[in-house]
Amino acid sequence: MFSASPGTEQVGYTEHGDREVASRGEILRTVVGSGVHGIALPGTDDHDEMGVFLQPPEHVLGMKAPVEHYVYRTRPEGERSGPGDTDLVLYSLHKYLRLALKGNPTVLIPLYAPEEAIVRCDPLGEQLRGMSSSLLSQRAVHRFLGYLNSQRDRLLENSGTARTPNRPELVSAHGYDTKYASHALRLAYQGHEIARHGRLTLPMPDREREHVLTVKRGEITELRRVLDDIERVSARAERLLSEQRTPLPEEPDHEAVSAWSIRAQRSHWGWA
Repeated sequence: MFSASPGTEQVGYTEHGDREVASRGEILRTVVGSGVHGIALPGTDDHDEMGVFLQPPEHVLGMKAPVEHYVYRTRPEGERSGPGDTDLVLYSLHKYLRLALKGNPTVLIPLYAPEEAIVRCDPLGEQLRGMSSSLLSQRAVHRFLGYLNSQRDRLLENSGTARTPNRPELVSAHGYDTKYASHALRLAYQGHEIARHGRLTLPMPDREREHVLTVKRGEITELRRVLDDIERVSARAERLLSEQRTPLPEEPDHEAVSAWSIRAQRSHWGWA
């Protein structure tokens, strides 16, 4: 069973999906939160994990409804996670591959997570991690930059008075939401690394990681400086794509990913 799964006596948690199907078919799970990026601050971050499971044949080929995900949180529905809380999401292989092919930044993390961040990795999980080059493409860079733009927009909204910020304590202490700002800067750096090198380094390289941490700790007091840094790094990533100076293909290798997915599913069912 999952290390994060609730006991029958626990109350106040959130759970969605079929735990039994996800548990039996789980092939890979890693940490995906701030810790795996190397930017966690002691006593301030929750614990995030993501994994992948394979469904039994009756949910894929038979008449039982597909099980696309399982979610478990130690906080009630709608409550923000805080220090010491755990958020776990497991995706079916099919849903996970769809998201990874689109370049979803969080979904790509288990493919590059270091050994110490791996919670579970079966042989099929190892094979999945080995598919990273087939899954990665220029789509991922666009998605990283899109996510950072969303973070930046929310950051700007939260720094004004028209909307109550998600983290008013940070806005009160630093003048802006330093956590949103640090995530936007992280996404810029990682989008640039993927565009330039066709890979993702976890934890982040020291220089970039320390810059992100200075923002997260509130050591850069001017929001404009942070926004300028985000713009500068993201513009470098965009230039690599526009000038075709990236090792990434425009599209992921759908055929290779599809062929492996079929083999993995058959192997899991004992049909190989």
